[in-house]
Amino acid sequence: MMNGYEYTGMDAILAGSFRVAIYCRLSKDDDLDGESASIANQRDMLEKYCEKQGWEVVAVYQDDGYTGLNMERPDLKRMLKAIERRQINLVITKDLSRLGRNYLQTGTLIEDFFPRHGVRYIAMNDGIDTMRDNNDIAPFKNILNEMYSKDISKKVHSSYLLKAQQGQFTGCVAPFGYRKDPEDKNHLLVDEETAPIVRQIFLWALEGHGPNFIRRRLEEQKVPCPTWWNRERGFRNVRTKWEKKDPENGRYMWDFSVIKDILMSPVYTGAIASQKKDYRFKIGTIGEKKPQDWIVVEERHEPLIDSKSFAIVQDKLKSRQRPRQDGETSLFAGLIKCGECGKSLTIRTTHAKHPQQIYACKTYGAFGKNHCTQHRVEYDTLYHLVLNKIRDCAKAALTDGEAIAGKLTNTCEAEQKGQREALERSLTKDEERIEVLEKMVLRLYEDMVAGRISEANFNLMLDKTQKEQAELKERVEQGRKKLADEMRLAMDAKQWVDAIQEYADITELDAATLNRLIKEIVVHEHINSDKTRHISIEIHFNLKPIPEVEQVKG
Repeated sequence: MMNGYEYTGMDAILAGSFRVAIYCRLSKDDDLDGESASIANQRDMLEKYCEKQGWEVVAVYQDDGYTGLNMERPDLKRMLKAIERRQINLVITKDLSRLGRNYLQTGTLIEDFFPRHGVRYIAMNDGIDTMRDNNDIAPFKNILNEMYSKDISKKVHSSYLLKAQQGQFTGCVAPFGYRKDPEDKNHLLVDEETAPIVRQIFLWALEGHGPNFIRRRLEEQKVPCPTWWNRERGFRNVRTKWEKKDPENGRYMWDFSVIKDILMSPVYTGAIASQKKDYRFKIGTIGEKKPQDWIVVEERHEPLIDSKSFAIVQDKLKSRQRPRQDGETSLFAGLIKCGECGKSLTIRTTHAKHPQQIYACKTYGAFGKNHCTQHRVEYDTLYHLVLNKIRDCAKAALTDGEAIAGKLTNTCEAEQKGQREALERSLTKDEERIEVLEKMVLRLYEDMVAGRISEANFNLMLDKTQKEQAELKERVEQGRKKLADEMRLAMDAKQWVDAIQEYADITELDAATLNRLIKEIVVHEHINSDKTRHISIEIHFNLKPIPEVEQVKG
């Protein structure tokens, strides 16, 4: 039952001064029914309430599908930003749990953030209004909301585990090539529109073609990707990065990983594979499980490929993942990057009459020239370039170490200024939060002494508050140490000078030397109108953030 207020007198006079934000939230874990069982109904209820009070609604924020334990909700963050910009001075939700179920973080909003920014908060159905003296129950409701969420989480997990063991499909959207049975949402039916695409993908794989070949064939034939199909059918409202970049043709761009996932999924043999991820309460997904740890139940729906053919495809995929023939790791592995797309450059051997080892952009290799250029660099060229640069820097350091140290000091300070300022802001925020928690503990103690809360509830809230304080203090301590280290590094350029001087007579490179001296190697490619390629290479040293640029003729 809605706890409506009748505003008269001064409340009525002030009504016109309020700039109201309505906030709605719903997640699949919420056990809601009746008139509040949807975002739309929450919004309608709150808009009518605000209209009755004569309040101006300036914005409506909605997070659909987000748990109340997650305080990184997109529209919640947008609302808090608007509050900081003084665009809002009243926030209203259907009840306190819509704002959040994490009692500490929700309590901070109500007890600290809202008052500090002059914002009135109303949880309509809970009878909470921060402008009135009726909020003693709020801390208890926060704790109960979190306990409720934990209980629901356990029940949901148990339910999904049981369904997984029974071989029921529990996903939100059916796998590509299938659709949900209208009479049983946990059962899959073949989708006659998209199933032929899946069958063709497996046919190409059986012929020995890899995901990249398949991707190119699909793009050439202008076959829309799964994301487009789901959006067209109203299952999703997202677009791929290719669709955002090119709305007309982006739908035909397939991602390498999508094709690989299709080829590796046992669902296309008629099986249901579940429990693929590790999940923790209040944290969410913390990692992927190994395939041998999945729960797999066979013969649950019509297959798109037989088990024998599926096994052949898996063997072919594994055979394509072989290491270098010499069994060695590339010397520059993890160091060399594409200057345009940011991906690694990978090494391969050419098939020319006189084979060469070359580095080329990973994006170019996977998706072709429409997504990046080759950025080709011969291994021998890169090797000697880096070797000579290390020797030259070492000799310069030996010749005039003080001048180089002075130059390095100035540039380090400029480079790291922004990083230090960001770290300082983060530390200040954590320290302010510690102060807020200390005040909360004091208020909790006063409430217990006054008999407003029991000793048991006081101890419960104190324990959680102290745990957060301890975590914040540890983070601040580590942050202060890191800040001190960075400031020392910025001022002590002699460290780099002393390190590089050892390599004046170096004759060959090894992994230890590269990892000690080199932060990253960035390759840029520019193609002129006459198709002439120009390659430039930046060598970023670990203790010297200035890029050393070398031009390589294309």
